[in-house]
Parts: sequence; structure tokens; C-alpha cells
Amino acid sequence: MQHTETEHILVTGATGGIGLGICHALAERARRAGSPLRLSVASSRAGERLDRLVAELRTAGIDADGVAGDVTNPAQCDALVLQALAAGGDLSGLVCVAGASGPGALADLPVEQWDLTFHLNTRAVWLLARAARPSLLRTRGSITAVASMSGLHPHPGYGAYSPAKAALVMLCRQLAQEWGPDGIRTNSVCPGMIRTPLTEAVYQDDATLQRREALVPLGRIGCPDDIGQAVAYLTSEAASYVNGMNLVVDGGVSDHMLCMIPGRPGKPPVGTQSA
Repeated sequence: MQHTETEHILVTGATGGIGLGICHALAERARRAGSPLRLSVASSRAGERLDRLVAELRTAGIDADGVAGDVTNPAQCDALVLQALAAGGDLSGLVCVAGASGPGALADLPVEQWDLTFHLNTRAVWLLARAARPSLLRTRGSITAVASMSGLHPHPGYGAYSPAKAALVMLCRQLAQEWGPDGIRTNSVCPGMIRTPLTEAVYQDDATLQRREALVPLGRIGCPDDIGQAVAYLTSEAASYVNGMNLVVDGGVSDHMLCMIPGRPGKPPVGTQSA
């Protein structure tokens, strides 16, 4: 069955890695369903990468436009949403991917770096959601934010990243409670170890790749499409009753910690002798 109502989704952080995977997954979902889709793809700056993504999406049959702005700037968050609305009308979905980590020990972390990490990973989602709210009210749309497994577990040496992503997960849960009665769903996705251009240097070392793969019960490192498919689900009608959930997409690695403790169930404790 084909749908005739056009979805319009704004995706921030769209031009690389996970954001790019999400755009491709949304486009593929629309193609399979025979549903019209408009994507407003956002980057921190205009230029070749943004233009190339728009061209790729249009070649794939998606009505796409590029918008640019710094999501750490409140005025530019408002402007990004206004640009998207001007280009394609009301939003049926907001997908917030833009984010970054800044390694550093907490004892020595500059206040400015702490603030920037929270502004980019947490505050920007609130600002964009607030700007998009009137439109999402009209469409009874959805918000999906990309957090991290680092927001579920402390990640020493990554500065404010774990606290900021943990706050993002809670922000999404609170938005789900406050805006759910108005018909706006809000969910988050926590990726595990994902191979992207930003992490590719790590995986070029075969020994590191193998050690990381050994930690994942599914035996492989994730790819951007793994996260894209999760987001495509959460923004779809198939998830119309999913609200306030955090979907962990990590191959099972977050729950793998107890497997690292020496000794196995069914074996006698160290120091005992069997009869």
C-alpha cells in the first residue's frame, strides 16, 4: 500500500558517519514503502559535503534540501528549523545527530570545553526540539536523538561526553512525558562501537579491531546503517506507540561486562577442591 502524504524530516549532523547512514536508511525506507519523503539535511556549515549529500538524495528520488547552522548557537538552532520549514513545510520528524566528544581528564578539563560538550550534545537537542514543537504539534510528529553507550556507562578520559550523553537520554525521556500528551513522540538511540570516518583510524590497526570485536557478543563492529535502521524504525508509523524509550544498538557489548570477570559459572570457586 502506498502512502501519499509526504513525510518531512530534519536531520542534523547529516553529512558524515552516523548522520549519513540515517539519511540513507530513511531514503531506503521511503523507497520500499513507496512513500514520498522530503529530507532537510543540516550541517554546521554550507559547502561541498552538504551539496554532495543533497545531490545523492535527489538522485535516489528523495526531495532534499540542505540547511546550515551552528547548533551550539540558540539563534542558529531557531534559524535551522525555520529554513527547513520554509523549504518543505511542516516537519513530521526531527532527528538530532550532531555531537562530538572532547577527551580530557575531569581534573584538568577547561570549563569552556565542558560547556561546549553540553551545548553541542544536549542543549542543542532541547533548542531544536523547542523550535520545531509548533510544527510537530500540527503533524503529531516525532523527535529522535542519537546519544551513546557512553551515556549509559562512565567513560573515563572523555571529559564531559558521558555526562552530556546521559543528560541527553534523560532529556528525551522528559520530553516524551511532557509532549507525549500532545502527540509528539520522543526517543533516543545509543550506538555502541560504530565504524565511521571519525573512528576509522582506530580500526586500521588489526589487533585493536580484533580485540574490540571480541568484546561484542555479535562478533562485529557496527556500521552507520545499523543506527540508520534503528532511527528509521523510531521515526516510522511502526513505532507509533514507542515513546520515551532509549534503544541501545551495540551488538550486546554494554551488557558484556560480567563476561569479563575471571571464572565461569558451574566451576568451583578458586581455592576449593572437588571430591
